[in-house]
Amino acid sequence: MARAGESLIDPTLDRISALMDLLGEPQRSYRAIHLTGTNGKTSTARMIDALLRERHLRVGRYTSPHLKSMRERIVIDGEPISEERFVETYVDILPYVEMVDADSDVPMSFFEVLTAMAYAAFADAPVDVAVIEVGMGGRWDATNVVDADVAVVTPIGIDHTQFLPDTVEGIAEEKSGIIKPGSIAVLAQQPLAAAEVLMRRVSEIGARVAREGLEFGVVHRDIAVGGQQVALKGLRGGYDGVFLPLFGAHQAGNAAVAVAAVEAFAAPGEGDDQLDPALVGTALGGVASPGRMEVVRRSPTVLVDAAHNPAGMAAAAATVEEAFTFSRLVGVVAIMADKDVAGILEPLEPLLAEVVVTRNSSQRSMGPEELKEVAEEVFGPDRVHLAPRLDDAIDQAVTLAEESGEFGGAGVLITGSVVTAGDAAHLMKGE
Repeated sequence: MARAGESLIDPTLDRISALMDLLGEPQRSYRAIHLTGTNGKTSTARMIDALLRERHLRVGRYTSPHLKSMRERIVIDGEPISEERFVETYVDILPYVEMVDADSDVPMSFFEVLTAMAYAAFADAPVDVAVIEVGMGGRWDATNVVDADVAVVTPIGIDHTQFLPDTVEGIAEEKSGIIKPGSIAVLAQQPLAAAEVLMRRVSEIGARVAREGLEFGVVHRDIAVGGQQVALKGLRGGYDGVFLPLFGAHQAGNAAVAVAAVEAFAAPGEGDDQLDPALVGTALGGVASPGRMEVVRRSPTVLVDAAHNPAGMAAAAATVEEAFTFSRLVGVVAIMADKDVAGILEPLEPLLAEVVVTRNSSQRSMGPEELKEVAEEVFGPDRVHLAPRLDDAIDQAVTLAEESGEFGGAGVLITGSVVTAGDAAHLMKGE
């Protein structure tokens, strides 16, 4: 943690490549599925992991950021790496990290070292396949020393503009860098400008492609208790009556992408047979995505969601409207100062009766007073309240939600950042 944090980027693969070379290229000792995109990466990675494990493969999963413990980022056989193994892996690679540091003007960052730890831990396990989520961008992201069989691109929008281009085309160009020659690109539904960039990359390097809405997709979905019932069109066949214990059209899309990715990944010689529909139903029926429209309390219902950019918040707002029947919903919001704060708040305006602004545990969190000023421009002064601490903000929101007298219809939505979601889950669930 003493190293440069994830918000301090020096865009090059030189350091991580040098470290991988010293470690004997551990990332080449297993097959891989690599994911990038603006929203939905972690949920999709979890679904891919579940589908692969249901096929009796040993799976390593690397995602970011974490909600509570950084060990959540390195997962083997569905479980976060143990404290002991985490320390052992760090100690094992540290001498080589120090060698790279000594040869570089810029020391290795926190994310670079953690990525190397994941690749080393997966090789040591050993895993059959690694499911790797990009940290940011794609082309120069530390994870991109892997050459994956399947490159997944979840929906692209505008985010991280202090490090990435400020256009959808520019961001798509960066993210297309994970698509490698001979791989299969599995593309979620994209804005036209992003789709054009991704398809150009596929054509230029000789990859194959599967596109949501054309080669695969969501055929139908119905609201169900605790989630939704979906029918999916895969690359090899249909999967009907699949229960997905997650809310929202975006999660149904993530499930379709995950199934297509696993179909595309299927080992040579398996022919054109579709996945076992029972396997798909079991894997997706048991998937969880903590901090993504997660119910952490009842009476009143308290939802936690990690939406942290305008597109993600628009999806979250649509999901609440579709899947829940609140007569009165109060928001608790803490957002990073380097984000499009007004853009994140705007989708919430029609949804929330009132909002309590606060801060989360990150040093990057916008101060409550400053956030209050932005929120008042979106919601009007009368609907905005301030609490310096997240726990006080939650208490205040619960009280405000219950003021309506309609006890069963009151709710609280805590959102604005992955850190906010993690802090809230910790407070509410005691984990």
